[in-house]
Parts: sequence; structure tokens; C-alpha cells
Amino acid sequence: MSKIGEAFEGGKAFIAFVTCGDPDLETTMSCVRAAVENGADLIELGIPFSDPTAEGPVIQGANLRALTGGVTTDKIFEMVRKLRRDIKTPMVFMTYANVIFSYGAERFLSTCREIGMDGLILPDLPYEEKEEFLPLCHTCGVDLISLIAPTSANRIAMIAKEAEGFLYVVSSLGVTGTRGEIKTDLTSIVEVIRQNTDIPCAIGFGISTPEQAAGMAGISDGAIVGSAIVKLIEKYGREAAPYVGAYVREMKKAVRGI
Repeated sequence: MSKIGEAFEGGKAFIAFVTCGDPDLETTMSCVRAAVENGADLIELGIPFSDPTAEGPVIQGANLRALTGGVTTDKIFEMVRKLRRDIKTPMVFMTYANVIFSYGAERFLSTCREIGMDGLILPDLPYEEKEEFLPLCHTCGVDLISLIAPTSANRIAMIAKEAEGFLYVVSSLGVTGTRGEIKTDLTSIVEVIRQNTDIPCAIGFGISTPEQAAGMAGISDGAIVGSAIVKLIEKYGREAAPYVGAYVREMKKAVRGI
């Protein structure tokens, strides 16, 4: 079984996203540790990119701050090596195909295997083009996580049948960012997923409050939160870790219905 499956073994999962290097890699490490200590079941590490098309202003800003601060893919790999000395929680990278192409796909994925990354999310990789990375991912034991959006409609079954790790269900059209309410009919999307795969699915994009997280976990196997965590890091900078930890603790309770 994929190591990512472990994130969902104990019940509904809370998945936390952070942008690597915002404001610096030391802060990223302390925020990841705080998230794990407070119950995050899976960590998504964003590798910054100059043109993050799926991201709203919050994560775009974090990408810009990280790149301006001099973060590189190699420095992020080094950070993961340090985290893996004591963090056993499943971790995945979220980035863009260009980042991997410019680094060299084979070198990127073999390094992922070496440092203990469990999966890869590429929001700009169309399902039809995933063969470009899939064989390498399989060789390196890295799950290529598929996304299902409200626009996936008649492709949901097809994507679900071939999914690995977990399925990332995009709650709303548009870019990442917190939303007042989520209006998409996610129940019917999850129903189609359930008919076609046993792989867990978690809902992301727009979730920021415990109520939203509880609602999304009620429909699916877990909730993914990015922008709300990135906002905390933007606000508190190098002092953000305890605030991230407290937030994750509250969201995890909501996801588990405690």
C-alpha cells in the first residue's frame, strides 16, 4: 500500500499545505513540525514557482516572497532531508510541471525517493498528459496525485479508476483561496469516485474554518487547507509555528467531529 494511505487509516484526515521558504526554510520546518505535532495527517509542501496559475493571491504572494528570499529546489530537498530525521508523517510536493522539467524529471523524482517524499501534485498537468511523469513516478515509488475538479464531469470515473495515493477533489472553480461558502455539489462527485476506486479522496480549495472542514470531511475522507495556513505564516512570519499548530489542532478536531 502507498504510504499516503496511512494518512487516512486513523479516520478523517487533515492535510496541511505550506509554501517552502516563506519567509525562510527554517520557518517552514518549524511550521511543518507544529502541524504534525498538532495532528496533521499529511503535509503538502509547495515548491515555489514564478507563475503559479492555480493559486490565488495569498499563495502567489508566498511564492514570490520565497523566490525573492532565494529558495531553490535543492535547498527544499535539503530541508526535507532534515525533516525526515524525525517526521514520519506522509509528505507530498505540490508544484508545477515546469519546475520539474527545468530541474530534470528523472533527477527530481529520484531525489524525491531518496529523501522520502511520498507523492507529487501537479495542478497544471492535464490528466491526458500524465504519462509524461507516471512511469518515472512509478519507478521512484512516488504517487502522482490526480485532481478532480467540478468541471471534470464525465471524466471523474476515468480519473478515479487510475488514481493513486489519494484523490484531490477541488471544491470550487477558480484559484486557491479562502471562501465564504462552498456551493459546488461535491456529494455527487464523491459518489462517482466511490463507485470507481477505494482510494481515499480529500477536498481542498477554499476551506478555512472548522465548520467548512467538518462539512467537507463529512462528505469525503478529509480536508485540505492551504491559504488559511499561509495567511498565518504571512502574518506572524518567523514566529508563526505556534499559531499554525493551534490552528491545525482546531481543524483536526473539526475534521474528526470532536
